[in-house]
Order: sequence, then structure tokens, then C-alpha cells
Amino acid sequence: MARTQPESDTRERILCAALKLFAEMGYAGACTKEIAREAGVAEVTLFRHFVSKDKLLEEVMSRFTFVSVMPQLLAEIAALPCEEALTTLAGRFIDYLVLRKDWVRIMQAEMQRAPAKLFTVYHAFLDDLLGGFVACFRQLQQRGCLGDFDLEQGARMFHGICFNYFNQEELQGRKNYKSTDRELVIREFVRIFLYGTCSRRSE
Repeated sequence: MARTQPESDTRERILCAALKLFAEMGYAGACTKEIAREAGVAEVTLFRHFVSKDKLLEEVMSRFTFVSVMPQLLAEIAALPCEEALTTLAGRFIDYLVLRKDWVRIMQAEMQRAPAKLFTVYHAFLDDLLGGFVACFRQLQQRGCLGDFDLEQGARMFHGICFNYFNQEELQGRKNYKSTDRELVIREFVRIFLYGTCSRRSE
């Protein structure tokens, strides 16, 4: 008698298939029948694990985004000097964006069309991501490494700096026009984020 695969394996195959097809075809273009076929399951099995395509998207974003690795990363950088901790955070975030470059590209295209459900899911995910940056900054504040500032606005700024670098280098192809030392760029971003650009505080 053939052994049945664990439900967790089936669920994982569906999630991986959904990630692949969403990245290739977009959320609107990838139908559940094709996702099920890619995963090697019946469509009814897909719906047994995920009650709707929207729920499947939510789970994909939760499972395969930077938010999922943030708790482990926070533990890893907890004892690092402040500048090194933020440099590590920025570097890992950019690495993750590069790894999921096709996914990021298709999500940007889908957001231009802005279907209401996708818009809500995306911004809920973004709130979670910014929450991870806030947790990091709060951790550094508690250690006395960072001063007092609006953590949410700081998170938006930090995210924007990292994402803009990724967007220019990877999506717009600047790296093919003019090479840069990525480590040096990230360290400079972090230095400016921490210390600003003024030579001294205004009187």
C-alpha cells in the first residue's frame, strides 16, 4: 500500500507552488487549478488547506517573507554593537529582497492594478514588516544604543533606504551600469541613519 504524505508536506507543496506561480503569473493570473497541478494535488485538496485564494496569498506572504525570519535575526543581533546590528539587519533584508526578486517585481505590478483584496493583504504584511524593524529599534533603545525618536517613522525610513537600494540595483539594473561595493553602501546608509549628515548640532 502506498504511503500517504503528511498533511504538512502537502500544505508546504501548495505554498511553494503558489509562490512560484504568483511570481511568474501574478496573483490574478495564477488560478487555483494551476497551483494545485503544480503542487501535484487535486484542486479540492488545495481548498481543504486554504479556504480561498486570498487566504492562500496571505499564507504565502506570511511564510515566505522577511517577517518570518525577524525573530531569529533579532536574537542574533541582540548583543552586537548598534552600528553592526543595523548593518546586519539592512544586509539581511536586502539579501531577502534579492532572493525574492521575482516575487517583489510581480507584487509591484499587481499593486499598480490595486485590486482591493490584494491591497489590504499587502499593507497588512507591510505593517508586520515595519513592526519587526520597530522591535529592533526598541531593543537597541533599551540597551542605550539609540536615542529617543518615533520608532514607526524610523522604521519607515530604514525600510525605504534599504528597499530603494534594492530597487535601483536589482529591479532597475543600476548594477549593470555602474558597479558599487554593496557592503560599503550599506554601512554608509546605516551611518547616515544613525548620525545624520550635520557636522554638529544646531545651536
